[in-house]
Amino acid sequence: MNYHIIYDGNCNLCATFTQLLANFDQGNIFNYIPMQDQSTLKQFNITPEDCEMGMILIDGNNRKNRWQGSDAAEEIVKLLPLGQAFIAAYRSLPGMKWLGDKTYEQVRDNRYNWFGKRKKNYQSPYPFGCHENDDYPLS
Repeated sequence: MNYHIIYDGNCNLCATFTQLLANFDQGNIFNYIPMQDQSTLKQFNITPEDCEMGMILIDGNNRKNRWQGSDAAEEIVKLLPLGQAFIAAYRSLPGMKWLGDKTYEQVRDNRYNWFGKRKKNYQSPYPFGCHENDDYPLS
């Protein structure tokens, strides 16, 4: 599998999440593109305005399959071991999906105030374009 996660490389929370996920996954499922990498995002027809709505997950085997915001977070969890069971349980609880969506929006909109902004853009050790199976290598 090959999925591209577009994250805010200037956000402390986003960078920490990316570090944890990258350490766990070791580049087997995911590679990472900071939202600040406009030249790479152009390959996916993603604008800075698109990024304002939160993280984006793109299926590397079918770029039409995209998730954003809390839907992207849920899809990422589903792709991890035991993740589908966790998401199924989460979604089965009345109101949890709505609460998760609203919580994501609040965190997204206040991430710099609540968690801080990095002085230097975080770059993952598993960036897009550095794997054999990346569909659209950097030029």
